[in-house]
Amino acid sequence: MLGNLAACVGAVAGAGVGAGLAVVGIPAALGALGFTAAGIAAGSVAAKLMSLAALANGGGVLTGSAVAILQSVGAAGLSGAAKTAIVAAGAALGALF
Repeated sequence: MLGNLAACVGAVAGAGVGAGLAVVGIPAALGALGFTAAGIAAGSVAAKLMSLAALANGGGVLTGSAVAILQSVGAAGLSGAAKTAIVAAGAALGALF
């Protein structure tokens, strides 16, 4: 019985951590790297990654590449489905510990 309570508490705590990551942590980290709503910030880590991706692909950044996905999330934020998945993953991990 006590194990079930601990799993429930862990799941709730994990969901809280996941929600914090989805809503605040990930967008803040991407912004700090230079993936912003206004585009990739000049001189940033994101700009260096974009340059490397363009050089590797003949001058352009491929659709669906890591740089393109990170810029999309940096500009528009995570989708509702992505936020839900992060919260669910946090809850599942929390229930394990």
